[in-house]
Amino acid sequence: MSMEGADSGFAASADGSQNQSPSPRKSPPSPPDHEEKTTHIKFLLSNAEAGSVIGKGGSTINDFQTQSGARIQLSRNFEFFPGTSDRIVMVSGLIDDVLKAVDLILSKLLDEFYVEEGGEDPRFKVRLVVPNGCCGGIIGKGGSIIKSLIEDSHAGIKISPLDNSYPGLYDRLVTVNGTLREQMRAIELILLKLAEDLHYVQSVSAPFPYPVGYNGMNYASNGVGGKFQNARSQNKQEERSNSVTIGVADEHIGLVVGRGGRNIFEISQLSGARIKISERGDFMSGTSDRKVTITGSQRAIRAAEAMISQKVSPVSER
Repeated sequence: MSMEGADSGFAASADGSQNQSPSPRKSPPSPPDHEEKTTHIKFLLSNAEAGSVIGKGGSTINDFQTQSGARIQLSRNFEFFPGTSDRIVMVSGLIDDVLKAVDLILSKLLDEFYVEEGGEDPRFKVRLVVPNGCCGGIIGKGGSIIKSLIEDSHAGIKISPLDNSYPGLYDRLVTVNGTLREQMRAIELILLKLAEDLHYVQSVSAPFPYPVGYNGMNYASNGVGGKFQNARSQNKQEERSNSVTIGVADEHIGLVVGRGGRNIFEISQLSGARIKISERGDFMSGTSDRKVTITGSQRAIRAAEAMISQKVSPVSER
């Protein structure tokens, strides 16, 4: 999802969330005539929302799984959907079970983050994660299918363009905006379309299928004995090497690291490369550039270099 207005800076943990049952306000139950098909759906949650869904000691997520019969999985903390600070929740099982689980999740989050005293049926957004190759089945020729989905559900439905700036990302976000009842009807219709798509059925994977170089960050000095190369003069040596060290001006290193290490983690996560930054005062020989060592496959290294360049180039005179 992530539902707008939630505090995405809250660290989700099993110990930090209340375990409360969803309110009695519910969307209508799904028709009982759905085929007994196994399917899945993914959507985005902020860290705060993820903590709410997990519940204390995992109590809420276990309760929702028991009530619905569906399996609910979340990407790990700091495994964010590319370009966001939101985690991914995947619900899998029979169609009706999946819809019941999604209803339980959205109802709880609606109560916890959106309902004000005396407020009625607030509208909020859910962002579904759908493979690019399956979006055509939701859009239809000339937009005919998505138009019918909007008319039937009364929800707003928008499909984002594929963001080519993230290597290994082949998913798009389908944003569904409306009341809980409208959203659940739209999600039901979308899920029924996707369940007919063989590619979608086969695309089921872990909640976080994107390239990850490593979990965690390492800012330690890269040690001694390495040959340092300029990013523009790697030539044949790069072809034999799985590690490249480039220089980044000391005053610009913060742009690479980002607040709380967010940028460097995202670059590593998306490129699949491991990145180390030298300690303060440890410069490339004869310069005031900090050493940024990138380790991984040649493709991962090139991707990481490009992302670092994107961060630094707007403030660089080079």
